[in-house]
This record gives sequence, structure tokens and C-alpha cells, in this order.
Amino acid sequence: MVQALRRRLLSVGHSYVVGLNRRLAHEMARAGQGRWEVTAVAPKRFLGRNDLRSVRFEPLPGEACPVVPARAYLTRYPHLFFYGRRLRALLREPWDLVHCWQEPYTLSGGQVAWLTPPHVPFVFWTAQNVAKDYPPPFCWFEEYCLDRCSGWLSCGRTTEEVQLARGYGTRPHQIIPLGVATDHFRPDPAAGASTRRGLGWAEPGPPIVGFLGRFQPEKGLALLMRTLDKLRSPWRALLVGEGPLEGTLRAWANRHGQRARVVTGVTHDEVPRYLNAMDVLCAPSQTAGGRREQQGRMLIEAFACGLPVVSSDAGEIPYVVAEAGVVVPEKEERAWETTLSRMLESPKLRRELSACGRTRAMEVYAWPVIGRKYLTFFEELLERYTGERHGAARVG
Repeated sequence: MVQALRRRLLSVGHSYVVGLNRRLAHEMARAGQGRWEVTAVAPKRFLGRNDLRSVRFEPLPGEACPVVPARAYLTRYPHLFFYGRRLRALLREPWDLVHCWQEPYTLSGGQVAWLTPPHVPFVFWTAQNVAKDYPPPFCWFEEYCLDRCSGWLSCGRTTEEVQLARGYGTRPHQIIPLGVATDHFRPDPAAGASTRRGLGWAEPGPPIVGFLGRFQPEKGLALLMRTLDKLRSPWRALLVGEGPLEGTLRAWANRHGQRARVVTGVTHDEVPRYLNAMDVLCAPSQTAGGRREQQGRMLIEAFACGLPVVSSDAGEIPYVVAEAGVVVPEKEERAWETTLSRMLESPKLRRELSACGRTRAMEVYAWPVIGRKYLTFFEELLERYTGERHGAARVG
């Protein structure tokens, strides 16, 4: 019996600089064991800007697939950064498919598309859920990626709707969201209790309303502060993140003394202990300034930790939350007050939503589930691509 040759997949993404984000590549390698050889490419260093920290690539023990650190330039500018010669050399190797975990309108996305040999299928991923007409050269990168690709992936339903209306429907596509490491993000009452003690909170105490994310206006923090100010139900507040509203949040927290905390400088691997310290996560994101929530990673991380979620209906959020949390109209402040009061006063409701969220994380967003979806899409593309090439050969 002749064993089928394994296909070779190269997956390129700036997010792979962070170890936890390489779970996509790892799970594709595990799901494709015996069928796929997966290699990931990550920047050696990604500087970022504003609320993004400088990150150096760190190899992890026991990685499920080879990871090649490549020099990258201009990484303070996500739209303009690009890879050095190492990527070009890698793309000269024989690959069956190249996956680019970059937006198609970025220079790096266009670079990967350009360097991928013409006979090799190329797939990109996008989370852009606002219709935009990009100025040159970004519109050229996007046009080239779309013309060059064999298929594309969207982060969610709102992304798919927007891009289909912009002409992306000429290529096969599928919705595959970001995933979550459910072994790292998991219910951990002991870690939660330890974190609360570290914040100076005695037990027992009022339920803790939490926020996790960027401290920016479109995240709805002004709405959250106004809502908490009006509540009669006892509460404590834990706001975790970084951004330009930090001073405003600290001033607000100071007015509330011991019942409010603002925490910055938390790394991604430290996030689970803070989520486990909360009793409910609020995601009051607002649609404003040409921005819509693309998925809300904090939502699926909260689900994985068994944390009840109250969210707005902005952007992709209602599709992410579905029946596993409570979705409130983003502009209706009275509804926010009523919903949050009910959540604080009902431990039973919080327990029910906790179980629903954990189930949704395991069944829909766990990285093994996402990895299998990626490989299924790639395999379908390759079957179609091979069939089209054979058909063209017969016609010729």
C-alpha cells in the first residue's frame, strides 16, 4: 500500500510573535498529522505602537510545528511593515499552500502574495468589517491579494457581508473566527481569589464587574462608568487594559475608593487570573468613528473562563455571544442599568451563563476546532484547484 504524500503548508502571521497566538499553527499541525506538514513564520520582533507593546519572539518548549523567526521592518506601522530576505527564501521551497494571517490591504499581505510562486495556492484572512476605500498604495495591495488568492477567510459574519459587497465574492471563502486556548483560559477559582486578595479586596464582597481591553472611547467605557454610577445594587469594578482613557478611568476609580480598581501592564498570559477574579464581564463597545467591533477576543476568553458576559450589539458581538450571554442595545443606557442590576442580583443567572459560555468556547472557539476548520477549507480549495488545473490541461 502506497502512503499518500503529506501536503506542505506555510502559515505567515505577525501575531505568531506571541506564543499563545501560535496555537493556530500548532492545532493545524496536530489536526493534520499524517496529512499536512505545517511551518509557521513569525517576526523576530514586533514593536507595535500606541497601546501595543514591543514583543520579541520567544520559542515555546514542545511546539507542535516548526516556527521560523524572520526579520521584519517598520513594525511600528502595522500597515507598512514587511519581512526581510528570510521569507523570500522560504517561499522558494516547495509548498502546497501558503496561508497569510495578515490583512490584504497591508504591505506585508501584498508581499506574501507577491512572493508566493504563481502555481501555489495563496489564502489570506481579513477581519475588516467596515467598508473602506483605501488610498494608494493600500488599495493596490488589496487588489493584488484578491486577484492572486485562491480563497480567503473572514473573521466573522459582518466581515463577510462587507467584503462580499466590495467584490470579494469572486473567490471561495469561509467564516473562521479567532480561537481561544481553552486549556490556558479556563475556570480557576483559586487564581481568582488570589488576584482579588492582591488587589486588596476582602471576601466576601459585592460582585465584581469587569472590563478587559483597550482603554479607548469606542469600547464604551464612558457608558460603563455612567451605568455603574447609577446602580443601586452593590458592586466592585475591575478595569484591565491600557490606552488613552487611563487617566479618566483612574480619576473615576479614585472617586469610588476601595470598590474600583484600574490595572495596566497585564500580559496576555496573565489575563486568565484577572478574568477569574471577575463575576461578570462587560463589553459595552460602541459603533463610532468608522469602527465596529470585529470579534472581541475578550468575549471568547471570558467564555472559556466560565465568566458571564453582558455585551452591546455593536459590530460582530451579537454573533459571537449568541445565546451564551446577554446582549444589550449599545445606546440604550436604561437597558444597561436594568441588565447589569439583574446580573449582579442573581447568582443563579450568573451560574447559568457561566456554563453556557464555557460550552460555547469549547464547541465553537477552541483552537483545535478552529484548526480543523482551516485544514478542511484548505483541502477543499486544493481539490478545486487541482481539478481546475487538470481541466485546463485537458482543454489545452
